[in-house]
Amino acid sequence: MSVKGVPLPPERVEEILEDWKAHPMKKPRIAKVTVNISIGYSGERLVKAAQILEEITGQKPVFRKAKRTIRAFGVRKGENIAVMVTLRREKALKFLDKALEAVNRRIKTSSIDVHGNVSFGIEEHILIPGVRYDPEVGILGMDVAITVERPGYRIVRRKRARKGHIPARHRVKPEETMVLLSQLLGVEWVER
Repeated sequence: MSVKGVPLPPERVEEILEDWKAHPMKKPRIAKVTVNISIGYSGERLVKAAQILEEITGQKPVFRKAKRTIRAFGVRKGENIAVMVTLRREKALKFLDKALEAVNRRIKTSSIDVHGNVSFGIEEHILIPGVRYDPEVGILGMDVAITVERPGYRIVRRKRARKGHIPARHRVKPEETMVLLSQLLGVEWVER
């Protein structure tokens, strides 16, 4: 099985895929997708952004508050300045499929962090298939963050029993994220 669009030697890609077949608990998965639209101030435009985000994702967004006052920008502490949605499972994959169409299924390799998580931006929300332009709202950009983890990461977040530690060998590497997203969603990785 070959994976296209990954800037790794084909031998390394095959090695990763064989390792996943031999050890199913090593195959990473998309844990969640976080979508954020930041306006920078509260008001009618922020409410419209929330409506657009709900329309695109199919889930009710949460308003995010400013952490501190910045007088130069007219932002007060506690004021709503952004909206966000966290998607999981099928909703996450469905949204990612649409969001990746907006960026032509191309993501920069520099968008991956050391733990294998990926973030990319969509400059105009109207680039997402199925979204119409609304002159009252204008054009909004959004940030999309994909959290990738292996099975077993729950021990870090559990509350009832003692929290555990994930060793470095079980953390997701950036090259594994490249292979996973290319295999699942047909992402092409661009080096810049």
